[in-house]
Amino acid sequence: MLTREDTGAVARLTMNAPERLNALSDEMLTALADTFADLEDDTAIRAVVLAGAGRAFCAGHDLKQMQAKRQDEDHGAAAWHDLFVRCSAVMQQIQRVPQPVIAEVHGVAAAAGCQLVASCDMAVAAVGTRFGVNGVNIGLFCSTPMVALSRVMPRKRVFEMLTTGRLIEAEEALDLGLVNRVVPADALADATMELAQTVAGKLGSAVRVGKRAFYDQAEMPLAAAYEHTGKVMVQNMLDADTDEGITAFLDKRPPGWSQD
Repeated sequence: MLTREDTGAVARLTMNAPERLNALSDEMLTALADTFADLEDDTAIRAVVLAGAGRAFCAGHDLKQMQAKRQDEDHGAAAWHDLFVRCSAVMQQIQRVPQPVIAEVHGVAAAAGCQLVASCDMAVAAVGTRFGVNGVNIGLFCSTPMVALSRVMPRKRVFEMLTTGRLIEAEEALDLGLVNRVVPADALADATMELAQTVAGKLGSAVRVGKRAFYDQAEMPLAAAYEHTGKVMVQNMLDADTDEGITAFLDKRPPGWSQD
């Protein structure tokens, strides 16, 4: 369902349900939640890649499972509520884990799959990848996916996608800030790993505190954000490895950090 392969300080997670286009089924959400929970305490891992097996990154929620929940008590309302709560928790969990998470996207990222891309810290997409929050085409407005998208893309463009169901190409997703890079399909895995390894090569303690501060300050008024990040920088400066990093820079030598 979800495989993990560690290469040095990079963990590569692959959603492995290609016959369902890696839909966010109950099982997939559980696997993602459990794996990200493991990563929260894994100091050996400093960057994470999230990919999808087969011909798509992720097609969104598992519609067959969603329809089956209609047979549950109260016409599935409680079951659907539980599904969306768990999915939203996973999206927030991605931004809570200390390691930067990079989506490696190909084929299609639709509905909750597009939400997944928007929830990752960065994303690399293959040429030809399409993105959309196209639930409106089947009468289901992508209300939860729009939370992540409206925080990383211009709102009017997000609203257009939500109300028209139009899929956008990778190059447009790049222009709108949904992805960081667009590369040829045969270079996707290497380009994503190169980015992940670059991030993993930085001081882990600095990136961890920086990622948390990045999301915290984004929710604050301007003055409060500066006050908070000033305190974070003081905390960062007190780190012995930061002391070594600055001293090494001034001495024009590589840093001898205590962390691997």
